[in-house]
Amino acid sequence: MRAVVTVIGKDMVGILAKVSAECEKANMNVLEVTQTLLQDMFAMIMLIDISKGTQSLADFATHMEVVGKEWNLVIHVMHEDIFNSMHKI
Repeated sequence: MRAVVTVIGKDMVGILAKVSAECEKANMNVLEVTQTLLQDMFAMIMLIDISKGTQSLADFATHMEVVGKEWNLVIHVMHEDIFNSMHKI
């Protein structure tokens, strides 16, 4: 099972390291990362393996939302299944 983590905010040193560390604490492995800068804004998408996580995805998503607020970032965690249910237009 996998989840997608999105991170948006003002660029600063260590965002990738901080988010990865939170994943590690929850035993959720980072599989792939893409990141970019849009002028002074940082944007990142991570694909994580949640199959061996030590907390539910809902709890992890809530935790990451709180962590994001502490770091002045917007962090969302979504199960990959939500993308499978989207209809093509």
